[in-house]
Amino acid sequence: MTLAPLPYRVVDRRDETHDTVTLSLEPAGEALGPFAPGQFAMMYAFGVGEVPVSVSRIPDGQRLTHTVRAVGAVTRALWTLRTGAWVGMRGPFGTCWDLAAARGNDLLVIAGGIGIAPLRPAIDAVLAEPHGYGRLNVLAGARSPADLLYRNEFPTWERPFSTVTVDRPDDDWTGRVGVVTTLLGEAHFTPADTTALVCGPEVMMRATARDLIHRGVRPDRVQVSLERNMRCATGHCGHCQLGPLLLCRDGPVVGYDRAEPLLSVREL
Repeated sequence: MTLAPLPYRVVDRRDETHDTVTLSLEPAGEALGPFAPGQFAMMYAFGVGEVPVSVSRIPDGQRLTHTVRAVGAVTRALWTLRTGAWVGMRGPFGTCWDLAAARGNDLLVIAGGIGIAPLRPAIDAVLAEPHGYGRLNVLAGARSPADLLYRNEFPTWERPFSTVTVDRPDDDWTGRVGVVTTLLGEAHFTPADTTALVCGPEVMMRATARDLIHRGVRPDRVQVSLERNMRCATGHCGHCQLGPLLLCRDGPVVGYDRAEPLLSVREL
């Protein structure tokens, strides 16, 4: 873990949607330690500020890949970066998707919006070891077809089921319409032998977890990635506190058996 920002240079930029970009970064000298799927870095836009962003691809050597949506001053500054620009990086921080506990199980990967970004490294890891897991299902939802991330990668995730749905279709959309939980009835999994990885807006994660548990998936096998305002990423400032948890240290990935009683408290 690196506590002082290290300089990284943007070596590739891929525009995903009108407000979302994937940046590939390489270190100027010393590199951050290895990341696990679900962990995050603190990305520093010089002169603007710092925000947590999950790794969106397992590093290839020393290269880091992060997908950023422009929603505030810092993320807008990161979104404007072009090839050759510099950014400060700290990390890796936080807990990861517990793929070891999922070995031998059917796997449900369920994403809402940009929640597919922290889940993509887990999908990559499962596909790289196909005999270590049961049936893989990738279910993703977005506000509109224009907001879908990694659309070209979905065909490579079909083992055996991968699909997307949108809330607001456009005139050219021929796919499914509705919230992501409507896709669960089409997925291929045995609830008693299933692990679910869920990331997206909090209301979506609560609804998805409740549906999975109702179908027979154990709460401790439903993993969610929680988000709160983070400043230090080291468990000292308290900005990311959720009840007894400091999400920069105890999260962001948490079993729903621990998360549910906290998420049910209004404004916690």
